[in-house]
Amino acid sequence: MDLQEWASILQNTIEEHDIEDTWSIEFDNDISPDHPARGWQQYISGAFARFMCSKCKRTWPSKRVLVVFHMRLLEDKGMVKVKRYRQECKRCVQSTMEEPHFKTENIEVLLEKLVEKILVKCYNKDAGEKNMPFHLEGRSDGPHEAAHCEACKHGICRQVTTKET
Repeated sequence: MDLQEWASILQNTIEEHDIEDTWSIEFDNDISPDHPARGWQQYISGAFARFMCSKCKRTWPSKRVLVVFHMRLLEDKGMVKVKRYRQECKRCVQSTMEEPHFKTENIEVLLEKLVEKILVKCYNKDAGEKNMPFHLEGRSDGPHEAAHCEACKHGICRQVTTKET
């Protein structure tokens, strides 16, 4: 997944909300849900993404992709760390955990929701929620495959779609 695309969308969303501080974003698989570092805030969202097995090339959609954001504002510089939880192919033996592939529209929805939380948690402003839905693609009404979900394996996958702390 292209970090530059996420950074560009975040920058556009920050500007749309008239935030003058500089914000940056990075992927960080070491952040831990429900344990943000001191001074950091957390936002967790479920999202829609697709996966592709690197072994058999099978693809599947999931509307239960856990995305964890940790954010903080120090003076005029904001930082966002993102962890996107992976899934593995249910058909392959010893399959590897695959990264989620988000459509641009769904990255936009995720980051809009994130910026709404940034406004509340870092600026004490009520952003008002736009309540933008994720764009589903293909059949997504199948069961959640907990045995193949990284977040479930770590005991943090949630039935609810968002959680704040």
